[in-house]
Amino acid sequence: MEIACRAIATSSACRFTFFNTHVAPQAMTLDTLDTPAALIDLPRMERNIALMQERMNALGVRFRPHVKTSKSIDVVRAQIAAGAQGVTVSTLKEAEAFFDAGVRDILYAVGIAPSKLPRALALRKKGCDLKLLVDNTTTAAALARFGQEHGETFEVYIEVDTDGHRSGLAPEQDALLEVGRVLHENGVRVGGVMTHAGASYELHTPDSLAACAEQERAGCVRAAERLRGAGIPCDVVSVGSTPTALSARKLDGVTEVRAGVYVFFDLVMYNVGVCTLDDIALSVLTTVIGHQPEKGWAIVDAGWMAMSRDRGTSAQTMDFGYGLPCLLDGTPLPGYRMTGANQEHGILCAVKLDPSENTASSDIETRLPIGTRLRILPNHACATSAQFPEYHVVLASGDVAVWDRFYGW
Repeated sequence: MEIACRAIATSSACRFTFFNTHVAPQAMTLDTLDTPAALIDLPRMERNIALMQERMNALGVRFRPHVKTSKSIDVVRAQIAAGAQGVTVSTLKEAEAFFDAGVRDILYAVGIAPSKLPRALALRKKGCDLKLLVDNTTTAAALARFGQEHGETFEVYIEVDTDGHRSGLAPEQDALLEVGRVLHENGVRVGGVMTHAGASYELHTPDSLAACAEQERAGCVRAAERLRGAGIPCDVVSVGSTPTALSARKLDGVTEVRAGVYVFFDLVMYNVGVCTLDDIALSVLTTVIGHQPEKGWAIVDAGWMAMSRDRGTSAQTMDFGYGLPCLLDGTPLPGYRMTGANQEHGILCAVKLDPSENTASSDIETRLPIGTRLRILPNHACATSAQFPEYHVVLASGDVAVWDRFYGW
């Protein structure tokens, strides 16, 4: 594909120069942007992309980023410029958008509904190397029949469940081979097996994360070995989640890794322990619009319509409410949280994290006067970014660029 950015090697990372990005009007700065707005800290994002790619290169595997987090062609071009090969999507709309932008190698990593097969076929007929996913014989048979009726040899991955988190077939399950046979014996190419260690999000120590990554690797490799032993080709062994990608100590038998939220990171990933607050590249720009001093509240114009209703940190070691308030330069406000959210109103207040802390509410109007602009770090980058039609990208120079993102299925 034609890449709209150039990777420039440095001693520790890659940096990207974007040629198709339009810089916002000179008057548009963090002090003048309409709020709420989704911000990307470009240097942080660049660093995240480079470090993940360097890790995958060191482990000797192909990296196929999951693009559901950003849904942005500009972001994906940066990932491909850094060395990513192909993309992972969660919707056919993502597949269509990224194929139109020049990405040909696409894995649709959600079990295909038979009703969506005509749309998948249309993409393949246009030249998209679209790979589909199944985990049951009913869908496998429907896909095989559809392919025969339309003269199309689909490439399909079988989803493997390595942690009981969601979908897929267990590596030792008889149904794994049954699905493989239904596909293989009816003109469908079994391209590989795929798993996602979603249970890794519930962990928070290096050893537990490494163990989860090994369980993910071993289970997916075992599934591939069983298929091959039954005479069913299985070239690709695809594993991945951001925590396991960053925690795996070896990837023997794996051919590719997928990860998505690493590109921005978020507070859930901070609690998991795979990033620092300084790595979180996505935030929401908001403005203080009022106070409830007797309650110790500052009211901002970013509610759950901006932050999302995701409360993913509530069950983790540190509950960040609806997000972590920061100054415009990204410095966290000590002890403050977005503790509540209505549709268009967010509530900020001091939270006593240590008994010795003084969280007197009487100074809230002084500390956060009306008009104060803040950046709120999100719990879940995928959910927060989904609230916005575009990103405002803060470049290293301080200029603000605008990148489009898209919605829907």
